[in-house]
Amino acid sequence: MRLHTEPDHSVIGSVTTAIAAEGGIVMAVDVAESANDRLVIDVTCSAIDADHAALLREKVDEVDGVTVHKVSDRTFLLHIGGKIEVTSKVPLRNRDDLSMAYTPGVGRVSKALADNPQDVSRLTVKGNSVAVVTDGSAVLGLGNIGPGAALPVMEGKAALFKRFAGIDAWPICLASQDTDEIVRAVEMIAPGFGGINLEDIAAPRCFEIEARLRESLDIPVFHDDQHGTAIVVLAALTNALRVVGKKLEDLRIVVSGAGAAGTAIVTLLLAAGVKDVVVWDREGCLSGDDESLPAAKLTLAKVTNPRKVRGDLHAGVTGADVFIGVSAPNVLDAEWIKDMNEKAIVFALANPDPEVEPGDAGQYAAVVASGRSDYPNQINNVLAFPGVFRGLLDARATDVTIDMMLRAADAIAHVVKDEELNPTFIVPSVFNSEVPKAVARAIAGKHATVDDD
Repeated sequence: MRLHTEPDHSVIGSVTTAIAAEGGIVMAVDVAESANDRLVIDVTCSAIDADHAALLREKVDEVDGVTVHKVSDRTFLLHIGGKIEVTSKVPLRNRDDLSMAYTPGVGRVSKALADNPQDVSRLTVKGNSVAVVTDGSAVLGLGNIGPGAALPVMEGKAALFKRFAGIDAWPICLASQDTDEIVRAVEMIAPGFGGINLEDIAAPRCFEIEARLRESLDIPVFHDDQHGTAIVVLAALTNALRVVGKKLEDLRIVVSGAGAAGTAIVTLLLAAGVKDVVVWDREGCLSGDDESLPAAKLTLAKVTNPRKVRGDLHAGVTGADVFIGVSAPNVLDAEWIKDMNEKAIVFALANPDPEVEPGDAGQYAAVVASGRSDYPNQINNVLAFPGVFRGLLDARATDVTIDMMLRAADAIAHVVKDEELNPTFIVPSVFNSEVPKAVARAIAGKHATVDDD
């Protein structure tokens, strides 16, 4: 906050007291200007959320002799001008440098690539580039906010690619939510990229888009909301089972949510050897004998729910070993966990508000995870997608397979050593530098060229 105050330095104490009284934390106070008629004071403080910040501003404005001139949110300041940029990897100091980086020297390289297209990935940025593509229809927990509003999220994704895997990623926000147009747009830009990361595209449209692009392109297409989530969930489940002493093939699992993430999680769980999965959504527990279900949900129901469980979520979790939520806030009553099997595992992953409060779930479950950073065991896609694409690019892969995803999940799980593993530590930190390296090696397999230095 920039404050205009009376020329009395004691006012600083009054301001900091007012902030502290409302639960704010003063980080810094600077006198930006001191004159005979007023002081200009900059106060930096931490608030719980936007509503709390507004309350702090109101209370400071009520201090005698103080006027709040303006307020700057540090999160918004961080985004001014965007979070990513393009920089040159080669020096451009003189005519000789220019003649090689651009004309006439670049013409020789282009001619060579026209004659030998297989060298494009080696001699251009394509070999280390990923397009992060969205239509803005399912952004974070915000829903259909459009391509412009989605751009900060895609920029952030690109920044994470660079930070954790050294990959140059480019945000591509498309002004269409038509499946045919999106597919065609991605096909047209694909020659400049080594991989396509689909992001925040609503179901069921995202399924068709991914399937068609995988069929038409010779570079890997990966929908992170589906497969990145599934990989990290399987990794976390692998380690949760190490904690509780159960086996994957013996589990009864309930997945709350039949959208993009839920469908991908179920697919990967079945591939990993799980035999009993029940999916719950708005219609209740999905069963393959219910022909009234929408097509995508009926397809999912036909490969799950072998016991033909019907009814609400409480019926679904009764007698289950694992609950995995990728749906909506507060759909799971913590008391219902008592009706699950002993040493129950609960992953409540809806963001920002989970299916059940982790603290409440922890009273009854042996292991609890969420998508939130303020609780232990955050299941975060950052554990997967940087390493996945690093491995795909290193191997010059043309597709992403189920086997690759299973290997990636296993790699993430086993970054956590036996001596580290416990109910509140089942996934490694996203800042553990070994994670993307291990995932990349798992994805690339025998073709790996990952630099462990």
